Amino acid sequence: MCQLLGMNCNTPTDVTFSFAGFAQRGGRTDHHADGWGIAFFEGRGARLFIDSSAACSSPVAELIRRYPIKSRNVISHIRKATVGDVRLENCHPFVRELWGRYWVFAHNGDLKDYAPRLHGHFHPVGDTDSERAFCWLMQELAKAHASVPPVEELTRTLRELTPQIASHGTFNMLLSNGQALWAHASTKLCYVVRQHPFSNARLADEDLCVNFAEHTTPSDRVAVVATTPLTSNERWTPFAPGELKVFVDGAPVA
Repeated sequence: MCQLLGMNCNTPTDVTFSFAGFAQRGGRTDHHADGWGIAFFEGRGARLFIDSSAACSSPVAELIRRYPIKSRNVISHIRKATVGDVRLENCHPFVRELWGRYWVFAHNGDLKDYAPRLHGHFHPVGDTDSERAFCWLMQELAKAHASVPPVEELTRTLRELTPQIASHGTFNMLLSNGQALWAHASTKLCYVVRQHPFSNARLADEDLCVNFAEHTTPSDRVAVVATTPLTSNERWTPFAPGELKVFVDGAPVA
Protein backbone atom coordinates (compact mmCIF):
# COMPACT_ATOMS: atom_id res chain seq x y z
CA MET A 1 0.00 0.00 0.00
CA CYS A 2 0.96 3.67 -0.18
CA GLN A 3 2.69 5.75 2.49
CA LEU A 4 1.76 9.09 4.03
CA LEU A 5 3.69 12.01 5.48
CA GLY A 6 2.15 15.05 7.13
CA MET A 7 3.56 18.03 9.00
CA ASN A 8 1.78 20.64 11.15
CA CYS A 9 3.70 23.47 12.85
CA ASN A 10 3.17 26.63 14.87
CA THR A 11 5.58 28.54 12.63
CA PRO A 12 6.56 28.04 8.97
CA THR A 13 9.04 25.16 8.86
CA ASP A 14 10.75 23.23 6.08
CA VAL A 15 10.10 19.50 5.67
CA THR A 16 13.34 18.65 3.87
CA PHE A 17 14.72 16.38 6.64
CA SER A 18 11.60 14.22 6.91
CA PHE A 19 11.04 14.21 3.15
CA ALA A 20 14.64 13.09 2.50
CA GLY A 21 13.94 9.84 4.33
CA PHE A 22 10.35 9.52 3.17
CA ALA A 23 11.30 9.77 -0.51
CA GLN A 24 13.65 6.79 -0.18
CA ARG A 25 10.60 4.62 0.47
CA GLY A 26 9.43 5.50 -3.03
CA GLY A 27 11.40 2.74 -4.78
CA ARG A 28 14.66 2.41 -2.83
CA THR A 29 14.02 1.18 0.73
CA ASP A 30 10.45 0.13 -0.08
CA HIS A 31 8.41 -0.73 -3.17
CA HIS A 32 6.15 2.34 -3.46
CA ALA A 33 7.39 3.39 -6.90
CA ASP A 34 4.18 4.34 -8.75
CA GLY A 35 4.29 8.08 -8.24
CA TRP A 36 4.45 10.61 -5.45
CA GLY A 37 3.41 14.11 -4.52
CA ILE A 38 3.69 16.87 -1.93
CA ALA A 39 1.63 19.96 -1.13
CA PHE A 40 2.65 22.99 0.94
CA PHE A 41 0.29 25.62 2.31
CA GLU A 42 1.55 29.20 2.27
CA GLY A 43 -1.11 31.43 3.80
CA ARG A 44 -4.25 30.75 1.77
CA GLY A 45 -2.21 29.51 -1.18
CA ALA A 46 -0.94 26.01 -1.85
CA ARG A 47 2.03 24.69 -3.83
CA LEU A 48 1.50 21.23 -5.34
CA PHE A 49 4.19 19.00 -6.86
CA ILE A 50 3.26 15.57 -8.26
CA ASP A 51 5.12 13.09 -10.45
CA SER A 52 4.19 9.62 -11.75
CA SER A 53 7.79 8.40 -11.49
CA ALA A 54 9.41 6.91 -8.39
CA ALA A 55 10.17 9.42 -5.63
CA CYS A 56 13.67 8.03 -5.01
CA SER A 57 14.80 8.98 -8.53
CA SER A 58 12.42 11.81 -9.50
CA PRO A 59 14.13 15.10 -10.45
CA VAL A 60 11.13 16.90 -8.96
CA ALA A 61 11.64 15.08 -5.65
CA GLU A 62 15.31 16.07 -5.75
CA LEU A 63 14.17 19.69 -6.06
CA ILE A 64 12.05 19.34 -2.92
CA ARG A 65 14.93 17.71 -1.02
CA ARG A 66 17.15 20.71 -1.84
CA TYR A 67 14.63 23.58 -1.74
CA PRO A 68 13.55 24.37 1.85
CA ILE A 69 9.96 25.55 1.30
CA LYS A 70 8.63 26.72 4.66
CA SER A 71 5.02 25.90 5.56
CA ARG A 72 2.81 25.32 8.59
CA ASN A 73 0.94 22.43 6.94
CA VAL A 74 2.41 19.89 4.52
CA ILE A 75 1.01 16.64 3.08
CA SER A 76 3.06 14.16 1.05
CA HIS A 77 2.32 10.73 -0.45
CA ILE A 78 4.22 7.96 -2.19
CA ARG A 79 2.12 5.56 -4.22
CA LYS A 80 1.88 1.81 -4.70
CA ALA A 81 -0.86 1.52 -7.33
CA THR A 82 -3.76 -0.79 -6.44
CA VAL A 83 -6.73 1.08 -7.94
CA GLY A 84 -6.07 3.27 -10.98
CA ASP A 85 -3.25 3.22 -13.53
CA VAL A 86 0.17 4.80 -13.01
CA ARG A 87 -0.67 8.22 -14.39
CA LEU A 88 -0.18 11.80 -13.25
CA GLU A 89 -3.88 12.36 -12.53
CA ASN A 90 -3.83 9.46 -10.07
CA CYS A 91 -0.98 10.86 -7.98
CA HIS A 92 -1.74 12.19 -4.51
CA PRO A 93 -2.17 14.66 -2.89
CA PHE A 94 -5.41 15.84 -4.47
CA VAL A 95 -6.54 19.46 -4.18
CA ARG A 96 -10.02 21.00 -4.22
CA GLU A 97 -11.50 24.38 -3.29
CA LEU A 98 -14.26 24.76 -0.70
CA TRP A 99 -15.48 27.94 1.03
CA GLY A 100 -12.70 29.95 -0.62
CA ARG A 101 -9.94 27.72 0.78
CA TYR A 102 -7.80 25.00 -0.75
CA TRP A 103 -8.15 21.52 0.72
CA VAL A 104 -5.43 18.89 0.30
CA PHE A 105 -5.97 15.14 0.77
CA ALA A 106 -3.93 11.93 0.54
CA HIS A 107 -5.00 8.34 1.24
CA ASN A 108 -3.35 5.03 1.97
CA GLY A 109 -5.42 1.84 1.63
CA ASP A 110 -7.96 0.03 -0.53
CA LEU A 111 -11.70 0.72 -0.56
CA LYS A 112 -13.75 -2.20 -1.87
CA ASP A 113 -16.94 -1.66 -3.89
CA TYR A 114 -16.71 2.06 -3.19
CA ALA A 115 -18.87 4.10 -5.57
CA PRO A 116 -20.40 6.99 -3.61
CA ARG A 117 -23.04 9.14 -5.24
CA LEU A 118 -21.40 12.38 -6.33
CA HIS A 119 -24.00 14.91 -7.35
CA GLY A 120 -22.45 18.25 -6.53
CA HIS A 121 -19.42 20.31 -7.46
CA PHE A 122 -16.82 17.62 -6.66
CA HIS A 123 -15.91 14.93 -9.18
CA PRO A 124 -12.70 12.89 -9.66
CA VAL A 125 -10.31 13.58 -12.51
CA GLY A 126 -8.50 10.24 -12.23
CA ASP A 127 -9.83 6.77 -11.50
CA THR A 128 -8.65 6.05 -7.94
CA ASP A 129 -10.83 5.10 -4.98
CA SER A 130 -8.85 7.72 -3.03
CA GLU A 131 -9.96 10.65 -5.16
CA ARG A 132 -13.57 9.44 -5.04
CA ALA A 133 -13.37 9.38 -1.24
CA PHE A 134 -11.95 12.92 -1.19
CA CYS A 135 -14.70 14.22 -3.49
CA TRP A 136 -17.35 12.61 -1.28
CA LEU A 137 -15.81 14.14 1.85
CA MET A 138 -15.80 17.59 0.26
CA GLN A 139 -19.37 17.14 -0.94
CA GLU A 140 -20.60 16.10 2.52
CA LEU A 141 -18.70 18.90 4.28
CA ALA A 142 -20.29 21.41 1.90
CA LYS A 143 -23.73 19.95 2.69
CA ALA A 144 -23.13 20.06 6.44
CA HIS A 145 -21.86 23.66 6.69
CA ALA A 146 -22.78 26.85 4.83
CA SER A 147 -19.31 28.37 5.32
CA VAL A 148 -16.01 27.36 6.85
CA PRO A 149 -16.68 26.43 10.49
CA PRO A 150 -14.20 26.40 13.38
CA VAL A 151 -11.68 23.55 13.48
CA GLU A 152 -13.53 21.91 16.39
CA GLU A 153 -16.79 21.79 14.43
CA LEU A 154 -15.06 20.46 11.33
CA THR A 155 -13.49 17.73 13.44
CA ARG A 156 -16.89 16.66 14.79
CA THR A 157 -18.25 16.42 11.24
CA LEU A 158 -15.24 14.43 10.05
CA ARG A 159 -15.70 12.01 12.96
CA GLU A 160 -19.15 11.28 11.55
CA LEU A 161 -18.00 10.96 7.92
CA THR A 162 -14.76 8.98 8.09
CA PRO A 163 -16.30 5.75 9.47
CA GLN A 164 -18.65 5.67 6.47
CA ILE A 165 -15.65 5.52 4.12
CA ALA A 166 -13.63 3.21 6.38
CA SER A 167 -16.47 0.67 6.33
CA HIS A 168 -15.39 -0.10 2.74
CA GLY A 169 -11.83 -1.05 3.63
CA THR A 170 -8.57 0.58 4.74
CA PHE A 171 -8.80 4.35 5.13
CA ASN A 172 -5.61 5.96 6.40
CA MET A 173 -5.73 9.58 5.30
CA LEU A 174 -4.37 13.09 5.76
CA LEU A 175 -6.47 16.22 5.15
CA SER A 176 -5.69 19.92 5.56
CA ASN A 177 -7.15 23.29 4.66
CA GLY A 178 -4.11 25.23 5.85
CA GLN A 179 -5.60 25.82 9.31
CA ALA A 180 -5.10 22.31 10.73
CA LEU A 181 -4.05 18.79 9.80
CA TRP A 182 -6.55 15.94 10.20
CA ALA A 183 -5.31 12.35 10.23
CA HIS A 184 -7.43 9.19 10.29
CA ALA A 185 -6.03 5.68 10.79
CA SER A 186 -7.64 2.38 9.91
CA THR A 187 -4.38 0.46 10.27
CA LYS A 188 -0.93 2.11 10.34
CA LEU A 189 -0.31 5.74 11.28
CA CYS A 190 1.88 7.34 13.95
CA TYR A 191 3.13 10.77 14.99
CA VAL A 192 5.89 12.57 16.89
CA VAL A 193 5.87 16.10 18.35
CA ARG A 194 9.19 17.97 18.35
CA GLN A 195 9.48 20.86 20.77
CA HIS A 196 11.90 22.44 23.24
CA PRO A 197 14.29 21.05 24.37
CA PHE A 198 15.11 19.87 20.85
CA SER A 199 17.57 17.03 20.25
CA ASN A 200 19.14 14.97 17.46
CA ALA A 201 17.03 12.89 15.09
CA ARG A 202 18.33 10.15 12.78
CA LEU A 203 16.49 8.98 9.67
CA ALA A 204 15.60 5.32 9.41
CA ASP A 205 15.77 5.20 5.59
CA GLU A 206 18.89 7.28 4.93
CA ASP A 207 22.18 7.95 6.70
CA LEU A 208 21.25 11.44 7.83
CA CYS A 209 21.10 13.02 11.28
CA VAL A 210 20.12 16.55 12.31
CA ASN A 211 20.38 18.46 15.56
CA PHE A 212 17.09 20.40 15.64
CA ALA A 213 18.40 22.61 18.48
CA GLU A 214 20.65 24.29 15.89
CA HIS A 215 17.75 25.14 13.58
CA THR A 216 14.90 26.11 15.91
CA THR A 217 13.85 28.55 18.62
CA PRO A 218 12.51 27.51 22.05
CA SER A 219 8.96 28.45 21.00
CA ASP A 220 8.89 26.24 17.87
CA ARG A 221 6.73 23.12 17.81
CA VAL A 222 6.34 20.61 14.97
CA ALA A 223 4.11 17.54 14.66
CA VAL A 224 5.05 14.94 12.04
CA VAL A 225 2.61 12.18 11.01
CA ALA A 226 3.74 9.16 8.99
CA THR A 227 2.64 5.67 8.04
CA THR A 228 5.63 4.23 9.92
CA PRO A 229 8.31 6.07 11.95
CA LEU A 230 10.72 8.08 9.83
CA THR A 231 13.43 8.23 12.51
CA SER A 232 15.14 5.50 14.48
CA ASN A 233 15.85 7.38 17.73
CA GLU A 234 12.57 9.17 18.48
CA ARG A 235 9.49 7.88 20.26
CA TRP A 236 6.58 7.81 17.81
CA THR A 237 3.01 7.44 19.09
CA PRO A 238 0.80 5.01 17.12
CA PHE A 239 -2.81 5.82 16.26
CA ALA A 240 -5.51 3.48 17.48
CA PRO A 241 -7.52 1.74 14.72
CA GLY A 242 -10.39 4.02 13.70
CA GLU A 243 -8.86 7.07 15.39
CA LEU A 244 -9.16 10.58 13.97
CA LYS A 245 -6.74 13.22 15.28
CA VAL A 246 -6.49 16.91 14.50
CA PHE A 247 -3.20 18.81 14.82
CA VAL A 248 -3.09 22.57 15.33
CA ASP A 249 0.05 24.66 15.92
CA GLY A 250 2.24 21.57 16.02
CA ALA A 251 0.31 19.53 18.59
CA PRO A 252 -2.66 17.13 18.70
CA VAL A 253 -5.86 18.73 19.97
CA ALA A 254 -7.88 16.72 22.49
